[in-house]
Amino acid sequence: MSVAVNELKGSTDVLINALKAQGITYSHELLEATRTPSDRKKLASLLETDVSVVLELANRADLSRIHGVGGVYSDLLEEAGVDTVKELARRVPENLFAKVTEINTHKQLTHRPPTLEQLSGFIEQARHLPAGLDY
Repeated sequence: MSVAVNELKGSTDVLINALKAQGITYSHELLEATRTPSDRKKLASLLETDVSVVLELANRADLSRIHGVGGVYSDLLEEAGVDTVKELARRVPENLFAKVTEINTHKQLTHRPPTLEQLSGFIEQARHLPAGLDY
C-alpha cells in the first residue's frame, strides 16, 4: 500500500516540496529511494537535511506497507517503540496490545485503538513482507 508522502508524520511542507523536486510523492517511491544507508545519505544531501530525518520518514513509509497501519495507528506503534516493519515482526501480539492500550489511555491518540486481532494481523503481515529497508 502506498500513501502520499505528505500523509507521513514528520513530513513538512519544505520536505514535501524537496521530495517532489526529486520525483518522490508516494511512500513506495520514498522507500525505493531510501533502501540502503548510502541511498538515504544521498537523498539527505539532495534534500539538504539530516540523514536521520530521511531515515525516520523512510521507516514510516516502510510501516505504511502494512495494511491498516497509518495515521494514528502508526503514531501509537511508534509510541510503543515500533518504528520499523522489522521491529513489528518481532513483537508478541498480547504484549504489544497491552502497551498500545496503556499508551492510548494516557495520551488519547484515538477513540478506537487497534484490537488484539488487528495487531496480530499487523504483526503477521510484517513477518511475511520482504525487507523494505537495509540497515
